[in-house]
Amino acid sequence: MKTPKRLQPLLADGLIDQVVRQLKSGKEASVFLVQCGEELRCAKVYKEANQRGFRSQTQYQEGRQVRNSRRGRAMQKRSRYGREEQEAAWQSAEVDALYRLAEAGVRVPRPYSFIDGVLLMELVTDADGDVAPRLDDLRLEPAQARDFHARLMQEVVRMLCAGLIHGDLSEYNVLVDPQGPVIIDLPQAVDAAGNNHAPRMLLRDVDRLSAWFAQWAPELAQTDYGREIWALYEAADLSPEQPLTGRFQRDERPADVDEVLREIDAAREEALEARLRAMEVD
Repeated sequence: MKTPKRLQPLLADGLIDQVVRQLKSGKEASVFLVQCGEELRCAKVYKEANQRGFRSQTQYQEGRQVRNSRRGRAMQKRSRYGREEQEAAWQSAEVDALYRLAEAGVRVPRPYSFIDGVLLMELVTDADGDVAPRLDDLRLEPAQARDFHARLMQEVVRMLCAGLIHGDLSEYNVLVDPQGPVIIDLPQAVDAAGNNHAPRMLLRDVDRLSAWFAQWAPELAQTDYGREIWALYEAADLSPEQPLTGRFQRDERPADVDEVLREIDAAREEALEARLRAMEVD
């Protein structure tokens, strides 16, 4: 096949020996099967911002740390340099997440290198050495559905213990090799402690998986793993091997509206007093 432009420098530098074929073209990247010596690997080529179909990045990037203060200011101002740096940060987020999660024992593809918007990583294969199927491509027996669901709930827990939430987890970005599920596609990984959207995204990830597995094991539709996991995390009781029940006791007590209004009034008074003090100082 014709070598994509973004992969030509890697060929010239000897990082890859041959582009075998394209594996997929997604909303934020295209993935190619490449030969590296005796090994087949994946080359993930990220699309430019104006070519991506992925929804707004803002909610995913909240809480991500920028070590260089100049870069951080430029990204906030949305200058040309800032947009370039924001694009580079978006692309490198998956690399950082893969290294972090692999170290935490999460089943993700092993990353090898990241150069000029191209991520070289492990090729996940089936028992015959072919590209592993996506979870969505499989038809499961009830027992297998329960097993895979339980494994993925534990992977979600390990990810959260490592400080990350996938943010777009579903049957479409889980591969299945002979050892079980492998989580892929992490450029939108969310910082669990620094992102206000984190609880909602965790619940969405878990609920999507539970709903998909429920077509094979209907009882999974009645579980509440997402809220159970987040409650344990908030209470600092979550550990990588945390046993889960899938049950969560929701607080059904009616909200104390009067108390909420009193707190709002108190906050307004404090803000007014602060403004008056500032005016006196001026």
